[in-house]
Amino acid sequence: MINMNKIALNVLVIASLIIGLSGCKLILESRGLNPDFEGNVYNLEGKKALIITTSHGVLNKPGETDGKATGVAASEMTAPYYEFLDANMEVHVASIKGGQIPVDPVSLRRYIRCEADERYLKDDIFQAKVENSIPIEDVDFTQYDVIFFAGGWGAAYDMGQSHPLSKKVSHAYYSSNVIFGSVCHGALAFVNAKDSLGQPLIQGRTMTGVTQKQLDEVGVEFTPLHPEAELRKAGANYQCSTGKRDVFETLTVVDEEKRFVTGQNQNSGHETAQKIMEILNDLK
Repeated sequence: MINMNKIALNVLVIASLIIGLSGCKLILESRGLNPDFEGNVYNLEGKKALIITTSHGVLNKPGETDGKATGVAASEMTAPYYEFLDANMEVHVASIKGGQIPVDPVSLRRYIRCEADERYLKDDIFQAKVENSIPIEDVDFTQYDVIFFAGGWGAAYDMGQSHPLSKKVSHAYYSSNVIFGSVCHGALAFVNAKDSLGQPLIQGRTMTGVTQKQLDEVGVEFTPLHPEAELRKAGANYQCSTGKRDVFETLTVVDEEKRFVTGQNQNSGHETAQKIMEILNDLK
């Protein structure tokens, strides 16, 4: 016999969880997580964008091989992807090693994920690109109008350490008019790129990335490279927005040359992509 009281109790528990999660999401968003950004509508048909992510999927300390699952922060990949796609751009997805991109499971939790993440979870085409990403060594950066580096904890382990990536950034800078973009840890992709004199390519450029304060606040201090420190070390003019909790802050910085457009953290993807498209549109 069906126990209606038990069913009713289960329904009540599930409903309470849903309400609780929804309430938690609203509180986080009211404090600044996933801010609304009303951007412009662009038609950039014929333009191409490449989004590059980490291939590292374990949040581990030096010398360890096991740890919590991590990877790219979902919104740092999904927000720019859909901004470019909705502007009729051709968008490809690559990663350091190629193949399956690790997506940080925490970034897709119901109370954290943004509208672009929700769209991604229903998008078979985008998911196929993530499951079969292009290795960076197989990509000619000069064939793109935009190269965009998504962040997440995983990027701390391989973005700044990839010599092929650094060389490709330098080559594309001098051999094309590509615009480089990044959010959060994605800025580490620039720190070891060199200019024609062998000096850091980003020396003297105004840039941003996740603050050391935000890393301290969330308690992840053991990752190999930290964006604020590495950008400063490379001679960049580091800018940031800081507050009581930097996880709720956001900032997008456009370098004077308009070749580098960088966003501070997981809240900055939409605006960073929009500012890149504004530059592209002005060049038409």
